[in-house]
Amino acid sequence: MNRQESVRPDLIKKIDEVRSRVLDCRRLGLMTALVPTMGALHAGHGALIERARREADVVFVTIFVNPIQFDRPDDYEKYALNLQTDLEFCAARGVDFVFAPDVTEMYPSPPDTFVEVPRVSERLCGEFRPGHFRGVATVVAKLFNIVPADAAYFGEKDAQQLAVIRRMVADLNIPITIIPVPTVREADGLALSSRNQRLSPAERRVAPLLYQALEAAREKIAGGCRDAAAVKESGIELLRAEPQIRVEYFEVADAEEMQPVERVAGPVRIAAAVWLGSTRLIDNVIA
Repeated sequence: MNRQESVRPDLIKKIDEVRSRVLDCRRLGLMTALVPTMGALHAGHGALIERARREADVVFVTIFVNPIQFDRPDDYEKYALNLQTDLEFCAARGVDFVFAPDVTEMYPSPPDTFVEVPRVSERLCGEFRPGHFRGVATVVAKLFNIVPADAAYFGEKDAQQLAVIRRMVADLNIPITIIPVPTVREADGLALSSRNQRLSPAERRVAPLLYQALEAAREKIAGGCRDAAAVKESGIELLRAEPQIRVEYFEVADAEEMQPVERVAGPVRIAAAVWLGSTRLIDNVIA
């Protein structure tokens, strides 16, 4: 379809309608792309949409704040949406359809069925956010069923989420191709996230230290170090020097299963989560 920029995408609220639209496109031989989001769209989401727009004939974006993936009710309540702003964002990038269901459309009754990917989700963020990845895997599986596109696009900033979804797709033989898109960063290295707007000016000035710490650890590996504990320490010592930062975890994990390693023997993800005030930030780099 390849819409012209700034043409407002069709807004769909109902499951039956969006599923019908996708199947119509596929019957016509059009390649369909899915970009799942929780709204509050920024340039990181823009990179996903623009990649999908280049590669697919028809682009579907979903906007849904999934209540079952939040481990803290206050975090869910803080997640502000501005659908009109997000629709304008999508229009500027040539999105064809936006599926933005209400919670009651996605969960007409409390769900009894969940998707779990235990090994990939058990460490790192999974250790500190009980039930989070179960909620993510469940809603993404639902979206893949509701919007049965050819390909789905996910950011590498959420590397563990990406690993969980890849394993779920492989294990359940879901006929969709998962396309990873590199992390988009501010000029000072801070990974783009809707949570960044919660930072105070003072916290925002400190926030790039997270990426600097990850880069220090990556440089340690590039310099020949294979001891994961020493690699981690090279990053943690930078964070430890900043009193505003509280480290939740800083790990060197294998790149596929996100399991912490003791020695670097192949590609790894150096991943971290920190708190700045009441805001939790995550980031990772590949090494």
